[in-house]
Amino acid sequence: MRVRFNVWIEDEKGDAILTLWRIRLLEAVRETGSINAAAQKMGVQFRTAWNKIHEMEEGLGTKLVESQTGGAGGGGTTLTPEAETLVERFHRLTEGLPELLEERFKTLFEHENAR
Repeated sequence: MRVRFNVWIEDEKGDAILTLWRIRLLEAVRETGSINAAAQKMGVQFRTAWNKIHEMEEGLGTKLVESQTGGAGGGGTTLTPEAETLVERFHRLTEGLPELLEERFKTLFEHENAR
């Protein structure tokens, strides 16, 4: 047996706003400079990635990506400072949780693992 967990932040209605998957999507946008390339990296359609970003923006009431079209550099998408802060805070929120849960799991279920 092993322990698994998932952390998300939801609004007052219980709708998920920030999840690890959504944070990874924002990180993929940062890394690739493109929502389309980030979607490909995450294995989803562009529309799915765009909808998830839009849902986060609506739920948080702030813009998370800035897109530039054309130009000499060919355009691209970057994270806003607010998005960068959210990514960093989400990681700080979840930092150490896997180790903590593993430790508690071993303490509470040690006899189960011996079987």
